[in-house]
Amino acid sequence: MAFQVSPGVQVKEIDLTNVVPAVSTSIGATAGVFQWGPVEEVTTVGSEKDLVSVFGEPNADTFSTFLPAAQFLQYGSTLRVVRAATGNLNATASSTGIQVKNSSHYETVSFQATDTFVARYPGTLGNAIAVDICPADSTAFNAWTHKGLFDTLPGTSAYAAGKNGTGTATNDEMHIVVKDATGAWTGTAGTVLETFAFVSQASDAKADDGTNNFYKDVINAASQYVWWGAHPSALTNAGTVADGVGGTTFATGTAVITSSLSGGTDDNAPTVGELNTAFQLFSDAETLDVNLIIGGMPPAGTDGVTHNNNMIAIAEARKDCVVFISPRLADTVNNNTPGTSVVTFANLLTSSSYSVMDSSALYVYDKYNDVYRYIAASGTVAGLCANTDNVADAWFSPAGFTRGQLLGVTKLAFNPAKADRDSLYKARVNPIVSFPGQGTVLFGDKTMLSKPSAFDRINVRRLFITLEKAISTASKFQLFEFNDEFTRAQFRNLIEPFLRDVKGRRGITDFLVVCDDTNNTGQVIDSNRFVADIFIKPARSINFITLNFIATRTGVEFSEIVGQ
Repeated sequence: MAFQVSPGVQVKEIDLTNVVPAVSTSIGATAGVFQWGPVEEVTTVGSEKDLVSVFGEPNADTFSTFLPAAQFLQYGSTLRVVRAATGNLNATASSTGIQVKNSSHYETVSFQATDTFVARYPGTLGNAIAVDICPADSTAFNAWTHKGLFDTLPGTSAYAAGKNGTGTATNDEMHIVVKDATGAWTGTAGTVLETFAFVSQASDAKADDGTNNFYKDVINAASQYVWWGAHPSALTNAGTVADGVGGTTFATGTAVITSSLSGGTDDNAPTVGELNTAFQLFSDAETLDVNLIIGGMPPAGTDGVTHNNNMIAIAEARKDCVVFISPRLADTVNNNTPGTSVVTFANLLTSSSYSVMDSSALYVYDKYNDVYRYIAASGTVAGLCANTDNVADAWFSPAGFTRGQLLGVTKLAFNPAKADRDSLYKARVNPIVSFPGQGTVLFGDKTMLSKPSAFDRINVRRLFITLEKAISTASKFQLFEFNDEFTRAQFRNLIEPFLRDVKGRRGITDFLVVCDDTNNTGQVIDSNRFVADIFIKPARSINFITLNFIATRTGVEFSEIVGQ
C-alpha cells in the first residue's frame, strides 16, 4: 500500500543488486544444402556427431556446406543450422514425391490416401525407408522378421478395455518398425532404425503413464525418419474411439502391413534467392542469438557477389554479429593468379566492419567419403573466433601463432608470399599462411571496413558487439522508470563496474560514462527519452613490429645513447 492510515510497520523490499549480464559471443550460424534434415527451420547442433545425426553425412553435392560447419565445431560447441529449400521431394508410400519441409509445414500439406507414411525430410535418403505395422494377430506376429524386438505380440490395450468396460473393444494395439530397407542409412539392408511398441489404433488412446498412445501421434512426435500420412487400408477402424457404447473391434488382418517409400529426390543446387531465404532466418536479433555467421560458398554458376553482400546486409542490420566470407573456389583452386583474383573479388564486396574475409580455400580430408576436398575457410576462421572466446575473450585477436592456428588443414590452395600478403591486406583480406614447421595460421585480423578506423580490426568490432549487447540488455530494466538523478546514478553504478572488469581483462584502456543532466536535458526528459554517453578507448592488437638493433663501440655507456 502507498500510505498507512494508522500506526504500523510496513516492510518493503527493494532490489538494487542488478548487474550487467554475461552475453554469448561464440554461437555460430550457417545455411546451405544437406542430404537430410528440416528445411527452412533453425536447428541447433552441439557437435559434428549431432550435425550428422540431424542433417546426414556429406556427399559430393553437400560437402561445401557440411565440412565448413564441421570445421567450426572443432572450435565451438554451438552452431545454428538451416537447410535451404530447393526442389527436393520427400519419399512417400505412394511413390509420388511431395515436399514436406519441416514440422510446421507438415500441418499444411494434404496427403493422398495411399501416402500412408512419408519420409520425414526431402531427399533420396527417404527412398531407403520402409515401415512395418504388425497388427494384433498371432499369425502375423509369429511370421514377422522383427518379432524378437518386442516382448510379446500386440493385443488389447488396458485403455481400450477399460474405456469400453465390457471387453468388446479389442485388438487396438500394434507394433511398428521403421527400417533401412536398402542399407543407405546403415550400410546393411533391413537394419531397424526405430521401434514403437504397443501403440494403439484408437485416436484418444492413452498409455499407462497418461501420454497419448494413438499411433499417428506417437510416430509424428518421436520418429526421426517418417511422418504419418494416412491410415493403411487394412486398418479400416483406425482412428475410431472405444466409446463404451457397444465397443469397437479394431481391424487386424493376418499379415504385417509394409509401406516402402520412394519418389524422394535431391536438388542440391540452391539459387541465390533460396540461399538468401535460408540465411534470412538469422536476421531477427531479438528472437535468435547468433554471433558468428559462416557465409559459405555461393551457389554454383553465380559470381558470388550478390550472395556475400546479402550476408553482409544481414550482419549490418543485426549489428551484433560478424559474417565470415571466403573467396570463390575458382579464385584460388588451380588459379595461376590467385592473389589478383581474390583482391578483385574482395573489391566487389560491401565495405563493413561486420564482415571478415580470408584468402584461400582449404584442402581437407573428408572422412565420410575417404577423399580430400577443397572447402571455404570461413567456417574455420569463425571457429578461431569461438576458440578465442574460450581461451581469452572476444576482444582478443583471433589471428597469429597463439590463437590463429587452423586445425585439420592438409594444404592451402593459395599460400601467399609477403608481396601477396601486402596486396591482400590493403584489400581488406586476411591472409591464411602455411609456415614450414609452424603450422597454418590466420595472419591478419582486419574487418572489411574500407575507411581507416578502430573498427577495421576484428578484436575492436567484437569488443563493441560484446559491450553493446551486454549493456543494452541491462539497460532494458531502466525502461518505464523515471528519468531523474536516482535512475541515472543507478545506471552509472550498473555500467561502470562492468567496464572496469573489461578494462582489467585488457579489453579497453579507459572509459567514461556520462549520464546526468548534461545529456538528459529537460527536452530529452519531456520526450520520454533517456541518454547515456559511453566513451571507450579500445585496446589495439599489434599488427606491425619494429626491432631496432644498434651496434655501439665498446667504451660507450648505454646511458650516453638512450639516457636513463
